[in-house]
Amino acid sequence: MENLKEFQKKQAIDCFNKTWDYIDMTDRSAEDDLNMIHTAHASRFLWGQVGEPLNFERGEWQISKVYFLLGKGEQALYHANACLKICIDNDIKDFDLVFAYEAMANAYKLLGDSKWEDYKKKAYDGLPFIEDEGNRSYAASELDKI
Repeated sequence: MENLKEFQKKQAIDCFNKTWDYIDMTDRSAEDDLNMIHTAHASRFLWGQVGEPLNFERGEWQISKVYFLLGKGEQALYHANACLKICIDNDIKDFDLVFAYEAMANAYKLLGDSKWEDYKKKAYDGLPFIEDEGNRSYAASELDKI
């Protein structure tokens, strides 16, 4: 059983990283878009088998990001809500909470809902609580893109 868990963890990491490869592509095909969706969901599913709330939250964030990039607001919001709920329920803060708010802001903006402004403000308000300066800078640069 331990070998299965180790395999699932490796696959979860590989799928998460492969999703980032798709996210970073400047010219994705329709097939790449579909594979990006599949790898994000596969990673989150596998983390659900072997991970912890932090892994679940980051998986939901990544899925929300994928749907945001593809212009699918309802799906992006669904997973952004799941991400934020995991943060709140498990007292996850710092970088991860800021990005949960970022996901909410992006999804609401994509849907044309003015709630995006409230979530963007919550994200900015969380920046001083990110301990690592590099993470804080990166988060600020991502929030500036909303």
